Amino acid sequence: MSDEEYCTIIDAAPPRADGPPYAECVSCRKPTEYPESYKGITLCPVCEWQEAQRTACSG
Repeated sequence: MSDEEYCTIIDAAPPRADGPPYAECVSCRKPTEYPESYKGITLCPVCEWQEAQRTACSG
């Protein structure tokens, strides 16, 4: 496996919803941009941004 294949992320993000019903955020329970049928951890845009800030600074 080449370095490029190893570092490529395919379909890592959940699919975006076309409209309601939306899944609720696992942190704050506000609606997210993801369909309610999506299985997995879903975060609203604010919590996604905060999580990205935490992981970027965690060194």
